[in-house]
This record gives sequence, structure tokens and C-alpha cells, in this order.
Amino acid sequence: MKFGLLYEMQLPRPWTDRSDYQQIHEAIDEIELADELGFDYIWANEHHFLEEYSHSSAPEVFLGFCARNTKKIRLGHAVVLSPPGYNQPARVAERIGTLDLISDGRVDFGTGESSSRMELEGYGVDPVEKKEMWAECTEQTANMMVMSPYPGFDGKFFSMPPRNVIPKPLQKPHPPIWVACSRRETIHAAARHGIGALAFAFVDPAEAAKWVTEYYDIIKSEECIPIGHSVNANIAMCTGFSVHEDEEEAKRRGGEGFQYFGYSLGHYYVYGHHKPGETNIWERFKRAQPEMEEVGAGRGVGTPEQVKAHLQRFSDVGVDQVIFIQQSGKNQHTHICESLDLFAAEVMPHFKANEEEREAKKMADLAPYIEAALLRKKRMEPLRAEDNPAVVAYGRTILQADQDSTVKSTHHAAADIMTPLNDPVSPAAE
Repeated sequence: MKFGLLYEMQLPRPWTDRSDYQQIHEAIDEIELADELGFDYIWANEHHFLEEYSHSSAPEVFLGFCARNTKKIRLGHAVVLSPPGYNQPARVAERIGTLDLISDGRVDFGTGESSSRMELEGYGVDPVEKKEMWAECTEQTANMMVMSPYPGFDGKFFSMPPRNVIPKPLQKPHPPIWVACSRRETIHAAARHGIGALAFAFVDPAEAAKWVTEYYDIIKSEECIPIGHSVNANIAMCTGFSVHEDEEEAKRRGGEGFQYFGYSLGHYYVYGHHKPGETNIWERFKRAQPEMEEVGAGRGVGTPEQVKAHLQRFSDVGVDQVIFIQQSGKNQHTHICESLDLFAAEVMPHFKANEEEREAKKMADLAPYIEAALLRKKRMEPLRAEDNPAVVAYGRTILQADQDSTVKSTHHAAADIMTPLNDPVSPAAE
């Protein structure tokens, strides 16, 4: 089983002028440590206007910086908001391609629709049509990363003429594609599209077992028709994260942060009312906290042995990756780093011992199903050379227009000179 770290860039009030600065640089330090310790993934979300819950509005910039000082850890967009009101598909393909080159081919391309009113209405995205937008734009982004030239597209939500979208990514045909999932139905949709499922929902291992079984049943069925040019058969689940030799200290360090994560998520997506720049979510959370359930080992918060047992239950039912929510609430940077160190020393080796063997067996088992799925994909027709229109530079068209204007003016002048000689009623003719 693989392990990832999620960065929403949570920043509860009160803030100072350097709060965002400190948070970003602490996150970078944590990621560089995680790379050294052998963690597999970092995931950086794209969100907009979600004060206190997520200050991660430009994850591609953040991940580009992280790529410079890390060597092995994979860099996951979790996720790029796919509706074109947020991100035009060609711009997404360009950014993913560039990041993949910078990182030596370590990018995973997470996609999503967004479902918060703050974001959707802030960017003028119709919530009724966002699912269709996601499908259209994700498919075309994948085509752009593969096709030279991209033959152009005239869709319901997005159109552009033929262009060669560059640079192409280092990974071929393109980086692995994932989609954010919060419900069982979206897990099924991920499998039908042949892409990884980022299950950002907190389910117990028993429920996870159902999701995993249903996901891989669809991957192996004729329902699986890839939206991209490869199949990324993986399912990831989220849990909290705070590890300490003393259980109560682990709870003290990480329990409140996990509670806040759930509360602030609900504020923007379920029950909240928010005035931009005014509402203090942390204060509301503190008033509600006494009624909340205590967070313990069942959420990845506890001793190494407790956390190991918690994760083993996910491994046993076939979860491919567990993503830890450690940067949440007011969790302290030093405590996060200490948890990462302790986890890597006492928990990670247990799950890494047979990881390569497990992965090889899994891919061998899936190989015929993936091959069949790719044969079912309806691919975009490449552009024939005779149908590829030449684009004339503006300078040339302006010059041509000037030349045409000069010729026209000359013709008019000649006509004006000749008119008096040929017009029988003109004074000259008389």
C-alpha cells in the first residue's frame, strides 16, 4: 500500500501578515522530509475563496517549487478544477506537461468538478452542467497531451481551433489521471472512465471494501471505456494522521485538527453561511467542538501500533493508497514532522516489505482487462495534413491589407484621371 499527504493549506483565523508565508514554507519543509522518508505522494488541492478551509488556489505553482528539491515523491494535483470557467483545457495541458518535465515525470493529474457554491458562483460555473463540463474538458485535455497537432474541437462547453499544445509531458501517453470522489456513485464513474478514484470521504474499512470491490469489478467489465489514453486502476482513501508513542499525546496533537477539517468542510459544502472576509470559521468551530466525537485510532490518530492496525484493515480490503490529512486546523509543524518520522520508522516498513511484488501481481492480473478497455475507447481522429489550416500572422495580414489598400487607391486615382476624358458631359469634354 502507498502513502500520500494531502495539502489543503488550511489556515484558521486569526491571521497575521505572514500567516500564508509561514504556512507555505512549513508545508514545503514537510514535503521535502516526506520525500527523504519514503512517502509516495503529495496531493495539493485547487480551491478558491474558501477562507480558513483551503488557501491552495495555485497548486501548480506550489508543486513546481516542490519538484525542485524532491527526488522520488510523486506530485499530485488533487485536483485541477476541470470546468472551463476555472481552467481552459489547453492551459491545463500546458501546466501538467511543464510540471511533468520539471519533476522528471512524477506528476499525477487529479481532476474534479468542484461543488462549493463559493467557487462555482465565484467563477460563473453552472452547477447543473458541471459534470458534463468535467467529462468534456478532461477528455480533451488528455487528447491535447497526446496529439500533435490537436485537431481542434467544437463542443458544448469548450471550443478551439487546431493547435499543437506544448510542451508534451515526459510520461507517455500522459500522466495518470484521477478524479475526486465523495460518493459511491463517483467511485463507479471513475472506474467507468478508467481513472483513479481519489475518495475524499471518510469511510470505515468495511465500507471501503465495498467501494474497492465495485470499483475493480467495473474496471474489469465492458463498462470501462477510458476517458484518457491509458488506464489508471487505483483507489485511494483518506484518513487523519497523528502518531506518537503516547496515545493521549497523539490525540492532543492531531485530534482537534481533524475535527476542524470536518467542520470547515461542512461549513462550505453542507450547512454553512459565509460572508467573504468576515466570517470566522475557527470561532464557530470552537463553539461547536464540545459536541463533537473524540478522534482516535480509528481515524489514524494514535500510537504506531494502533495506526498500523488501522491501516492494515484498509490494506486487507485492497485499498491502493491511503492519503493522510495531517495539515489541518492548527496542527503544529513540529508535531507533523515528528509524526512523519515516527511513522516512517515504525509503521511504513510493515507495508512496504512486499509492495513491489503486490503491485506487479496486480498489474499482471489487470493487464488483459486494461488492454480490452483501451480497444473500446473511441479515439479522436487525427487531423489530415490537407485539413490543417495555415494561420497567417497578424503582421502579414496587416501588410497585405495595406498593399490591397494601396492598389485600390491607385486604381481609384487612375479612374478619377480618366473620367474627365471619357465623360461627354464633363467640362473638359466640352
